[in-house]
Amino acid sequence: MLYLFDIDGTLLLSGGAGARALERAFAARHGIDGAMAEVHLGGKTDPNIVEEVFVARLGRRPTAAEIDEVLELYLEFLRAELADAPSFRLMPAVVETLDHLAAQPDVRIGLATGNIKKGAQAKLERAGLWHRFELGGFACDHRDRDRLVARAIERAGATVADEVVVVGDTPFDIAAARACGARVIAVATGSVAKDALAACAPDAVFDTLAELPAWHADQVARRSGPNSSDSP
Repeated sequence: MLYLFDIDGTLLLSGGAGARALERAFAARHGIDGAMAEVHLGGKTDPNIVEEVFVARLGRRPTAAEIDEVLELYLEFLRAELADAPSFRLMPAVVETLDHLAAQPDVRIGLATGNIKKGAQAKLERAGLWHRFELGGFACDHRDRDRLVARAIERAGATVADEVVVVGDTPFDIAAARACGARVIAVATGSVAKDALAACAPDAVFDTLAELPAWHADQVARRSGPNSSDSP
């Protein structure tokens, strides 16, 4: 089984470090103050966020080169913002859940995140988690979330028949998983309420990741039971 985790709101909260780094990047490159005001980040990819700011603040869509320029500056500011973010924190039971999954036979752990890869690495290194993920799909692979999920699956050499499970905290994660034919667990530790996540019909919705080990055990039991060939 391949688990693909989102980062922000699912594994950790950066304490606003990402938004502040983007604000600094837009101020430095385009002279825009308060660029991120009223921009909601949940579930969006970094390039799409940059485009949203361009449209809202500059009245036009950016070129691909302009998106890259802003994100390069963003990375320069991100590590400093992460280091100085007093409210940076892991979501409940993240370490325990990753420990449990890592100890299971035939389980692989990766990422499917709207962060560009170097941004994902910076956040997860700040949390001491980067080394726990063997592969991933990132916003630098594709700005559309379903395509980056597909890239993670491709990197794993997996198919949906291998029971790929996306774990995320927004309807965007659920939609991307479904577009790839993958299963999906929604966790209500981000900005989206549990009932709103449930309305998007994930395979399961949890209050926290503490519920994932029991869910995994149930899936294993279903596969190995006497009627496993008929199990969902």
